[in-house]
Amino acid sequence: MSKDSLVKGTLILAVAALVARVLGVVQRVPLVYLIGDQGMATFSIAFNIYTPLLTIATAGIPSALSKMVSERTELGRHAEADRIFRASVQFAVVAGLIMTVLLILIAPSYAQMSGDPSAALAIRALAPALLLFPLIAMMRGYFQGRQRMMPNGLSQVIEQILRLITAVGLAYLLLAIGWGHDWAVAGASFGGVMGSVGAFLVLLLFYKLLREKDASQGIRRNASFRQKPLPYRTIYGQIFRLSVPIVLFSMAVPLVYFIDTSTVIPLLQNLIGAEQAKIELGVLTGRAQSLAGIPIILAVALSQSIVPIVSAAYARNDLPQVRQQAAKAMQISVLTGLPVVLAIAVAARPINGTLFPDENGTLIIALLTATALFQIMMQTSGAILMGIGAMRPLILHVLIGLAVKLGGSFVFAPWLGINGVVLSTALCFIVMMLLNFRTLKGKVPFVILGLPRWIRLIAASAIIIAAGAGVERLMYRYVTWFPAKLDYFLNAAVTCLVVIALYPLLLFTFRIVTKNDLANLPGPVQKLVRKFSAAINR
Repeated sequence: MSKDSLVKGTLILAVAALVARVLGVVQRVPLVYLIGDQGMATFSIAFNIYTPLLTIATAGIPSALSKMVSERTELGRHAEADRIFRASVQFAVVAGLIMTVLLILIAPSYAQMSGDPSAALAIRALAPALLLFPLIAMMRGYFQGRQRMMPNGLSQVIEQILRLITAVGLAYLLLAIGWGHDWAVAGASFGGVMGSVGAFLVLLLFYKLLREKDASQGIRRNASFRQKPLPYRTIYGQIFRLSVPIVLFSMAVPLVYFIDTSTVIPLLQNLIGAEQAKIELGVLTGRAQSLAGIPIILAVALSQSIVPIVSAAYARNDLPQVRQQAAKAMQISVLTGLPVVLAIAVAARPINGTLFPDENGTLIIALLTATALFQIMMQTSGAILMGIGAMRPLILHVLIGLAVKLGGSFVFAPWLGINGVVLSTALCFIVMMLLNFRTLKGKVPFVILGLPRWIRLIAASAIIIAAGAGVERLMYRYVTWFPAKLDYFLNAAVTCLVVIALYPLLLFTFRIVTKNDLANLPGPVQKLVRKFSAAINR
């Protein structure tokens, strides 16, 4: 394993995920104009029941598969790794079929329960995606275990491109021919099905290329190291021992959003009316969640990259390497996620005005984006726990976090409205993050930044927030020379530029980033940072 395996894999996945996330936001912008915030609420209800079922259909196997393939490949047991992959594929095909039928059957009941009966059509339009996505998840887990991140990244981009074209195109077409609002939302949901087809074809191509490369390198795939192939019963036993806590951890964020789409309308309709409650849900899911998801990209990439690397090191009993990779992953996730959180939160008003029809929901966007830093640390620390095999604590942490989320929504929503829903999300991520840290410290002690640097980072963040907020307010008040959309865009661009420019400047000025931190970065990035540091010193 090369020194930069984690960073390279993370960069590939992060760039791909960034492109995919931007395409996801681009998709939602025209959809808000086409179907409105109420339509986005219906659209999100469909996706937020689909996502937990997809997670159940894959049963956490992709991460378990990644871990098991990584360990066996490291030991040269390629035939066993392939047999594990085949077992996973068979499970995915059966589970996908079952979940597709289940989603079609429960669509009317769940739509009624969520307070939006019209969502049944959108749910059923999305259901066929469950036929392919479990299989796609298994293939991505296999490539992840082989530490080949390009297929996963490219398949995400193709998936989002086809999803965007289909969703926006069908929504526009169905409205144009007069089929009505509900069918337009269903057409947007069907974009997920076309995205699954594109992703599967990309992964299938890369799988064939990898097999050909293995053959050319003379990698033996027979089972000569044992008299009998590993029985499927043994494989499934090993997989599910790993995957049960993994699936719960993987479902943490989808279940948080599922709780929102299931409870927001019932909780708020007596306070503000059913129609306004649906609009608030549409703002939360259609605007805030899409923007707040951007800073999470690196954490997701790190989570996917670090599991096989930590697993391989743990299999060799190389605890110093595990400790080093864990500290590196946490530092990268915090230091690279924070500036994006700050930029979006501070510039929430102009970003909202640029992308969407009005400023409605600006505070929700800012608050939910601020919670993203806790989600980043929760997901990265959870991935490290998976890598070292500390599965049982993850089950407890997720269950406690979801209990906090559900209880917090019922306590704070009647008091603070939709902001109380966001507060319960923040508390959920904070609780899970702290529990993960406590467990990690007991098993693999490591230091992320150290208390002095944390204090300096908080001080630097406060300065950046104050400066960015001041610039945003001045721009909002005095830059009114152009049409409203262009004014919003200029405000967002200048405010984000100020935040992003101040961030590395204060990192070096406050000595938050050290030479040891630079050593964890790839060579070209180190050179760029050294030049920047030299310019600051001069």
